[in-house]
Amino acid sequence: MPVWCAQMGTLTFHPWPVRRTDAPASLDHPDELRIDLDPQPGTTFTDAVRVAGLAAELLDELGLRGYPKTSGNRGVHIYVRIRPEWEFTDVRHAAIGFGRELARRDEQVTTAWWKEERGERIFVDFNQNNRDRTIASAYSLRPVLGATVSTPMTWSELAGVSDPRDFHLFSVPDRLADGDPWATVDDEAFSLQPLLDLWEEQVAAGEGELNFPPDYPKMPGEPPRVQPSKKREDHWDADGNRLEGA
Repeated sequence: MPVWCAQMGTLTFHPWPVRRTDAPASLDHPDELRIDLDPQPGTTFTDAVRVAGLAAELLDELGLRGYPKTSGNRGVHIYVRIRPEWEFTDVRHAAIGFGRELARRDEQVTTAWWKEERGERIFVDFNQNNRDRTIASAYSLRPVLGATVSTPMTWSELAGVSDPRDFHLFSVPDRLADGDPWATVDDEAFSLQPLLDLWEEQVAAGEGELNFPPDYPKMPGEPPRVQPSKKREDHWDADGNRLEGA
């Protein structure tokens, strides 16, 4: 497979969060939660690293273990191995619950789907946990100047990184001489329930569903698919559906 990908000119690998071999039965039950910390204009990679540290603390409180890596661009990814007992919608809700709790604790974090509402904050991109969505894998090259690599790290190492461009095609291979910082990532798969409990608490408090990507069908409970600044209340019903003729 690596040779075939190389001859096809593949640079960045985007695997599904499903690694089991009993497909197709397993394809709708991810075994990986992905937390994508995406710096918005006015914020930096250093801001994402700081928020990642807060995310690590929250995961620890919930009894979960996350593994961080640079995205290869400006962001940070955190992976959590989970038991394949939930569907994509559940994993997405877990990511929303986590992001909202992180935003509650830190004003530089947001789960706002619309860019006009995000401000100069770190966006927790919960929709990366939808079915058919993928993220650059660990050790993937990125097609950018400098050939940066999405690089797995320990939490302590990530805290000291200021420039992700230091991790590139020529520097990353030497890191493996000292071992893989993600060597224990498959040692334990965790329950998603602590994060789903957060989601349920938020729903009970009036925080409901968030927007899906525009190429997805309209989902139950989803807010209107229109920028807040362009929304007219009289054009939408209580379920977020556009009224006929509006």
